[in-house]
Amino acid sequence: MWRLFKNIILLYIFLFAVACGEDVKPSLRGVFGDEDSSSEVNLDLTDLQAGGEMIILTLYGPDSYFEFRGEDFGNQYKIANEYAKSIGVKSRVDVCRSVREMLEKLKEGDGDLIAYDLPVDSAEDEVIYCGNKTIKGFLDTLAVVERDPSIRTEGDVAWAVRKSSPDLARELKKWLDVHADKLLAMSQPKVKGGRDGRKYTAYVSDEYFPDIPSFGDYPGNGQYHEGASRGGRGYDNSSNNYSHKGKISYYDALFMRYSSVCGWDWHLLAAVAYNESSFNPNAVSPMGAMGLMQLMPSTARQFGVSNAFDPEQSVKASARYFANLMAHYAVVPNPDERINFALAAYNAGPGHVDDARRLAEKRGRDKNVWKGNVDEFVLYMSNPDYYNDPVVKYGYFRGGETYNYVNYIRKDWEIFRNR
Repeated sequence: MWRLFKNIILLYIFLFAVACGEDVKPSLRGVFGDEDSSSEVNLDLTDLQAGGEMIILTLYGPDSYFEFRGEDFGNQYKIANEYAKSIGVKSRVDVCRSVREMLEKLKEGDGDLIAYDLPVDSAEDEVIYCGNKTIKGFLDTLAVVERDPSIRTEGDVAWAVRKSSPDLARELKKWLDVHADKLLAMSQPKVKGGRDGRKYTAYVSDEYFPDIPSFGDYPGNGQYHEGASRGGRGYDNSSNNYSHKGKISYYDALFMRYSSVCGWDWHLLAAVAYNESSFNPNAVSPMGAMGLMQLMPSTARQFGVSNAFDPEQSVKASARYFANLMAHYAVVPNPDERINFALAAYNAGPGHVDDARRLAEKRGRDKNVWKGNVDEFVLYMSNPDYYNDPVVKYGYFRGGETYNYVNYIRKDWEIFRNR
């Protein structure tokens, strides 16, 4: 209710001026409203530009909005954020629990744009629908590209703004029409060449949207990488020049040096690096994670990393991050279980892991035990029935990846310790 807070400040200024005898007659629309209590919120394009912010209303989902390691993702969110930039404002996301909540917040002025595939309702006369054909076409194409039929829309869908924001509606419709082919290009694979000459696929087209982070935008021109063991491959000595007894990788000395920062066995830190990048310091993931330990940009900034492709900076920062995660899960009594939660949080972010712990507790499981308890609810976190549960604060994420991530690292750690 930030706008309400600003109106309260305005009211105090007005009362202070009256008390001082000033002849002040400001408009208090939005503070008291019109003479009748049914006045609508009047916040149009120029008002947003003057305030410098546009509030995006959405729901959690793989193509709408989700958080990953402290970064914002979701195809529709990315498009809405680009539109905000085009009109010279910053965007802020407000994730709602239902379509009804989005519509109510929009009408009350607690949001400016619903950036979600909203079913068009001809009986809904307080909103203006925008981009009907463009949004539907974009999502239907994305469903084919990602081989995910759940993204395909049923019936007529669109974004929406308030009826009292006709200028915003007109400009948004125009922008979506002009960029229709470019939005579709975002859902098309784009082939590039990595430093090693391999091909990789990007779903975000930096040709059309240079401000949307893609792995080509980061320094170092890293090589595309999806994670070594996440696909179930496991540790492979044949591709490792350090396969003789006791040696794991070229970076063993770094793992030994910084493992004490988080109180871990250095082989465990090495297992993380292997699963993250296959010991490739130039690796970059489709989500934007970089370097040997695959740090996200926000994490790199948090720990003062100036070059995420520098192996020492990467290992040092990840060790410090793991120390923070171990402290975060200090309430977990078993130290070995604490490692499981820290690994899961490194992969998915602590917010998502905490959501799974709350779900486990709600369903009568032990929130302090990973295997057979919390890990089962991590698997459910891509299911709307679970990520929309009231105890869940951070919404959707691909829990299957996190489930496998912990298992693979534990297996590789055991292999590395016995070399």
